[in-house]
Amino acid sequence: MLAGKRKLIAITGAVLAAAIVAGGAGAVVATGGDDEQPITGSALDQASQKALEHTGGGRVTGTEVGDEESYYEVEVTLDGGGQVDVQLDESFNVVGDEADDETENDADSQ
Repeated sequence: MLAGKRKLIAITGAVLAAAIVAGGAGAVVATGGDDEQPITGSALDQASQKALEHTGGGRVTGTEVGDEESYYEVEVTLDGGGQVDVQLDESFNVVGDEADDETENDADSQ
């Protein structure tokens, strides 16, 4: 009977290990494997100021260093609820922006 308990414990351990490995792989897939780093320190202040100047207001709701499209990315939520991702180079110059669909539709309807 002792051998049966050992076998059950070994099987249970193997199942748990497989579940942990599968769960970890799922987490990497779910996040895209990105190591997104927020902008910090004085760079955050400068990037936020430039992004808000570019959008004409709103509030900063997210930031990222080393974005795939630019050096800095600042997500701004506008007063009307839309969002704009402002792309900045290393010198905090605006090099692009992308509005979400809702903001683009609102601008088209004005």
